[in-house]
Amino acid sequence: MTDDVFASSVFFQLSVAGNDLGAFHTCEGLGAQMEVEQFAEGGNNGFTWQLPSRITWSNITMTRPVTADSAKVLKWFGEVVQRAERKDGEIVALAPDLTPIVRWQVLGVLPIRWQGPSFDPSQSQAAVETLEFSHEGLAAS
Repeated sequence: MTDDVFASSVFFQLSVAGNDLGAFHTCEGLGAQMEVEQFAEGGNNGFTWQLPSRITWSNITMTRPVTADSAKVLKWFGEVVQRAERKDGEIVALAPDLTPIVRWQVLGVLPIRWQGPSFDPSQSQAAVETLEFSHEGLAAS
């Protein structure tokens, strides 16, 4: 059996330009897709070359129950509305005891959607917020 810690029941800590935006319960969209161009070489009928082209990074979506840190996200979103400046950030996957499992450097972060909670007194569920942002690349650290 391995001693590795697997990211199963984790929290995700988000910071952008050194500003801690708090912990999130879900993190979706850590991914990329490489486009390829096909090149058929004359005289070579056995295969077609697959040449790497552009890389497309998925938007990242993070959710959590509304907390005092929710104000930090709205403040950041407001700053970007005033001056759209991409800044680098970091997502840290945390184990249940809050020890770091893995870190991802997120390059050129730009918030593109924030969805606040829906309040319905007929249902007893946590008020949840969602943050979606685009970026220019990921690097593990």
